Amino acid sequence: MTPPRKVEFLIAGVQKGGTSALFEYLRELPGLQLPDVKEAHFFDDEERVDWARPDYTRYHALFAEDGRHWGEATPIYLYWPNSLERIAAYNPAMKLILLFRDPIARAWSHWRMEYAKRKESEPFQYCIRDGRDRVAQGDPAAPGHHRVFSYVERGYYGRQVAHLLTLFPRAQCLFLRSEQLRDEPDAALQRICSFLDLSPPARVTPRVVHAARQRDYPVTLEPADIRLLADLYASDLKQFSHLTGIDATLWTQSWHNPAER
Repeated sequence: MTPPRKVEFLIAGVQKGGTSALFEYLRELPGLQLPDVKEAHFFDDEERVDWARPDYTRYHALFAEDGRHWGEATPIYLYWPNSLERIAAYNPAMKLILLFRDPIARAWSHWRMEYAKRKESEPFQYCIRDGRDRVAQGDPAAPGHHRVFSYVERGYYGRQVAHLLTLFPRAQCLFLRSEQLRDEPDAALQRICSFLDLSPPARVTPRVVHAARQRDYPVTLEPADIRLLADLYASDLKQFSHLTGIDATLWTQSWHNPAER
């Protein structure tokens, strides 16, 4: 009997790291099939899936049986508890593509997105200080995690990658800086296509998808905010660099200049 088709690769992180642009690039490759809409939110679904006996019918309905490789992009998977375990149980051979952005720039962009959507009403300065207590008030099925207010928490890349590598071999994980995709999309896509055993496109048109909405925000990113977050992320970024080979100093050296973000 032929084994059932499975999703073969995921863009699994990180939010506000360029995953929407990568999703659009990959949708144009002839050998791949991705859903019409980004973010399937299957492996982080705490309401509609019985994870003791998961039914993948709804998930597979996102794809057509046309011989192309199946993949999707849901960047919360790296952060959300139990998502990676569920992915490993579903397909131990899954390939995972992870895009990482300067964690301070990521947190600031995350806050601006939620503020523009009116899901957030508090200033950034509160959110990264006393407002972090709200993270504990998230989904009861995911204690200590929150889908909206996790501005700081999603930036602890080292601990997230360390957990990922307890579930998947390093060879099944591709780690990239989001700046690589933004500034050199051809080179980045060559690496990604090699990872997926595909021929790369001849050339791509650079794109930016879901940039922050142009509007007046009540606060700016202040030097004190950068110092606070830099201290919070310092040791975690060392672990991140050790595990991924990504040089985090390419981010930290710019933290003294808020105008760059």
